[in-house]
Amino acid sequence: MNRQIVTEFILLGLTTHPEWKIVLFVIFLIIYSVSVVGNLGLILLIQVSSHLHTPMYFFLSHLAFVDFCLTSAITPNMLVNFVQEINVISFHACAIQVYCFISFETIELFILAVMAYDRYVAIGNPLLYTVAMSGKLCWQLVMVPYVYCSSIAVLQTIITFQFSYCASNVINHFYCDDVPLLALSCSDTHVKEILIFAFAGFDLICSLLIVIISYVFIIVAILIRSTEGKLKAFSTCSSHMVAVTIFYGTLIFMYLQPHSKQSLDTDKMTSVFYTIVIPMLNPLIYSLRNKEVKEAVTKILENSCGRIKEDWKEERKDGRKE
Repeated sequence: MNRQIVTEFILLGLTTHPEWKIVLFVIFLIIYSVSVVGNLGLILLIQVSSHLHTPMYFFLSHLAFVDFCLTSAITPNMLVNFVQEINVISFHACAIQVYCFISFETIELFILAVMAYDRYVAIGNPLLYTVAMSGKLCWQLVMVPYVYCSSIAVLQTIITFQFSYCASNVINHFYCDDVPLLALSCSDTHVKEILIFAFAGFDLICSLLIVIISYVFIIVAILIRSTEGKLKAFSTCSSHMVAVTIFYGTLIFMYLQPHSKQSLDTDKMTSVFYTIVIPMLNPLIYSLRNKEVKEAVTKILENSCGRIKEDWKEERKDGRKE
């Protein structure tokens, strides 16, 4: 009878200590800036470099796009909350954040799985690689995760925000997430909890199985090659192995621990890692460990410097004529 309809939520954030807020604001602003420049720069580099127009870099550009969208859905609001006294987010903005988090997080799972399959085809059948990984197939392999994950995110978000929130509007997190939101609801959330477990388990297990099976075949293909062939084959998938290990390792640590051993602070720090830190690390991993990307950057810089020199010489000539 005394229920009050919630129209906004208060996010407790990472810390309640005012002295830490400015320090964390600077740290996460730097991380976010590096993430935006790295991911958008990688997408632009792949677009302008013709020798990077291959299936591997096609999938990598989509991974960079998903990382950019994921961190941009969460980090800017978190940065604003560091400098505000009360961290308020509207009901509809919270719903959008939940949708973006579920959608882009699960899309990244399947993009990494698709990239593992791509590496298997490249190493297992190098002569038929361009034929097997046609442009049409590449688009199908990325569009299926986009459509599936977006649909699941819409369904999950609609269910979550049809519940009644009448007890408290304080979320003990730095962004809107399903689990802390359900703790605030005064509705029966049993079915929703089953859906979260079912979809999260299905997405994680299916994508991880694709990665594991692909790498089993990759290892078998590598073992029958010469030493030089083994090193070359390993180098083509080392960056992906690092990215997969970090991302899946973090998710497994987050979701497969016994609940009694978890604390809210541990959950928050783990969430920081896979929503903010990993999107910054991925472009660095693929840039610093990838010879072709470094060569493309070097070539663009050399061409830019050459054009600047030519323009400078032309300006000097024009100045002398005058």
